[in-house]
Amino acid sequence: METTPNLQVYDLGHLGLVASIVDQIGLVQTVDQFVGPRPGEKVSTGMALKAAILNALGFVTSPLYLFGHFFQGKPTELLLGPGITPELLNDDRMGRMLDSLYAAGVTELFVEVAKSARRAFPFPVRALHVDSTSFHVHGAYGSGEEGQTDTGDEPLVIRLTHGYSRDHRPDLKQW
Repeated sequence: METTPNLQVYDLGHLGLVASIVDQIGLVQTVDQFVGPRPGEKVSTGMALKAAILNALGFVTSPLYLFGHFFQGKPTELLLGPGITPELLNDDRMGRMLDSLYAAGVTELFVEVAKSARRAFPFPVRALHVDSTSFHVHGAYGSGEEGQTDTGDEPLVIRLTHGYSRDHRPDLKQW
């Protein structure tokens, strides 16, 4: 009589599919190359971002300090990689990941990830959508000139200027 192999069954839901798409895009490698390694890290920034994507698409809203609990009972080594455990996905690691992404420049990183996704899935493109949303503001604001700073340390992130107004209010500054 043949013995039945010892099997472990996990309910992945959609997470296996999402993890596979993230792998096909090469998101982890793209992020790690863009951000660079941190000495002594057990979970790279790219892998932490992959975990954050899986968590966000797990339809769970919980504080960052409970981040690792989402992965309890899930096969993290299959979803994320060998040696990755829920204990390594703590709020400190996720906070460092967010800081690293911000310091590296999220807009530039998004462009690199989008290019990787396009290479991974070269489907025909018939149309592109560019969101040109603008918001007008009321009140007294600075000119928002290039390089202007509010404290003198860093350039402002949002520049308020006059320009074409989709709201038909050319008298108001917008961003």
